[in-house]
Amino acid sequence: MIDIPALDAALDALPKRFAGPGGVAGVMHNGQIIAARAWGFANLDTAQSMTIDTRLPICSISKQFTCQVLLATIGDPARLDARVAEFLPSFTTPLPSLRQLCDNQSGLRDYWALTVLQGAFAEQTFRREDALPLIARMKTGHFPPGTQYSYSNGNFRVISELIESETGTGLETLYRRHIWGPAGMKTATLTADTRQPEDGVVGYEGCDATGHFPAQNAIYWVGDAGISASLADMLAYERWIDATRDDPTSLYRQIAVPPVFADGTPAHYGFGLGQDTIAGLPVTRHGGALRGFRCERMNSRDARLSVVVMFNHEASAYGAAESLMHAALGHKPALPSPLPEGWAGQWIDPDGLLVRLTAERMSATLHHATTAETLTVDAKGHLTSAGVILSRVQGGLCIARSKTNTTAKLTPLPMIDAANADEIAGSYGSDELEATLDIVARDGGVSARFCGMLGTGRMERMAPVGPDVWIIATRRSMDAPAPGDWTVIIRRDDMGAVAGLTLGCALARGISYTRL
Repeated sequence: MIDIPALDAALDALPKRFAGPGGVAGVMHNGQIIAARAWGFANLDTAQSMTIDTRLPICSISKQFTCQVLLATIGDPARLDARVAEFLPSFTTPLPSLRQLCDNQSGLRDYWALTVLQGAFAEQTFRREDALPLIARMKTGHFPPGTQYSYSNGNFRVISELIESETGTGLETLYRRHIWGPAGMKTATLTADTRQPEDGVVGYEGCDATGHFPAQNAIYWVGDAGISASLADMLAYERWIDATRDDPTSLYRQIAVPPVFADGTPAHYGFGLGQDTIAGLPVTRHGGALRGFRCERMNSRDARLSVVVMFNHEASAYGAAESLMHAALGHKPALPSPLPEGWAGQWIDPDGLLVRLTAERMSATLHHATTAETLTVDAKGHLTSAGVILSRVQGGLCIARSKTNTTAKLTPLPMIDAANADEIAGSYGSDELEATLDIVARDGGVSARFCGMLGTGRMERMAPVGPDVWIIATRRSMDAPAPGDWTVIIRRDDMGAVAGLTLGCALARGISYTRL
C-alpha cells in the first residue's frame, strides 16, 4: 500500500529541501506512474522551464546501461578477459577480469581522480583520445582483483571500448537497440561531449548561500557516463524493468543478481548497480554527478516501486530520492539516540588516508570516503550508517565497511595547527604516474601543484593535520564530485630528512612520490 498523502507532501517539499534552479522527480508503482513533477528552470538566463521532457545528463547511471549492452552483445564477460591486458600494458600485478571491472572489484584507481594528479584544470577539454593513455599508465592497483570494492570510472571506460571493438558498432546504437527502443525511451541520447547539454539545459554550481552560477564542463565520457534522458524516458525505463521482472533472461534481472567477492562474501555493487536497503527493503540503485547536475534512481523489486530524481544543481539527489521512497512506503526512520562523548578525533587508516570524526549531540560526521557520512549510535554503542560500523578497540578505533569488504584498525593521529613547511617544500616525482608534484611554501602559506600528461594544474591549498601528515584540498576537478582532501604522508630517511611522500584519496590511494 502506497501512502499517497505522505508521498505528495514529500514531493511538495523537494524544491525547498533541495533548493536550486530546477529539478524533476517521478515515482512508479506496479508499473504505473503515480507521480511526476517538474519545477524551476532549465536555464535561469532565458527562464526556460524545467519539464518532464527536458533531457538531463544521467551521468553514472549510464554504467548499468553499458553493462546490459555487454550482456546483450557479448554474453559471458569472461570471453573478453584476455583483452583487458591491452588497456593495462604496464600493469605489474595480477590483471582484473572483465566481470571484476563491471563490479568495481578491479582495484584500478579512478581515472578522473588521476586527472588531478596529471595536472588537469577542472575546465579544460578532455578528449576521447586522452582516456586510454591515462589508463594505460597504471602499474599497480589498490588491492588484488576480486577481494575488495573501489569505485573506478575507468572500469566502465574499458568495458565500453571493448564492446565497440568486439561488435564494430557504436555504443549509442547498441543502447538504442537493446534498451532504449524496447523500453520506450523515446528521446534518450548519448551526449558524450559535456560542453553542450541537450535541450539548452544549464547545470549550476553553488548554493543559496553563494548563489548559483553556470558550471563549465568540457570532458568526453562514454561507457562510464554520457547518456542524457528526460524524466519521461527514465520512467519508461522503470516501467520496462517492472514489466520484465519475472523474466530471468531480461537484461535488468541479469545485472540485478546480488554479486559476491572472490571469497564468496556478498558484495553491494555489481554490473553498474548498487545493492542497498532502504526502509527495510532491498533496493537496486545508482546515482550520478557532473558539475552542475545530480541524479538518482532506485528500484524496489519487492514493493514494485521506483523513484527517479534529477537536478540541474548540486543538491543531494540521493537524499531526495530516499525521502520519496520512505514517504511512499509510509516508513519513518527511527530517531537516533544521543551520542556519547569521546568520539571526535582523527586517525590514519591502513591505506594512508586521513579519517576525521566530528561529533554533535545526535550524530557524528565521518570524513573518510568520497563524501561525508552521517553516523548514529546503535544499541551496541557503535557508530553506524549504511554499510559502515565504527567501534572502539584498545588503542583506537576499528572501521568495518561491508560495501568494500574491509575491516581495519585506525591509528590515532595527534592534531597539529602548524608545521615546518620549508622542510617539505620542493619537487617530487611519481614513477607510478610518470608525473610530478611541487610543494611551495611562501608568505606563511603552503600550496601544491601537480604536473603530468594533461598539463600543469592549479596551486591547491595544503595544510598540516598531524605529525608528517598534510592534506591537499581539491574542491573542483574534471569529474564531480571532486576528490576532496588528498592525504599526504611524509617519508623520511634514516637521518630524518624528507625523502618522499605517499599521497592518496579514497578513489586513488597509495601513490608514492620521491623527492627530486
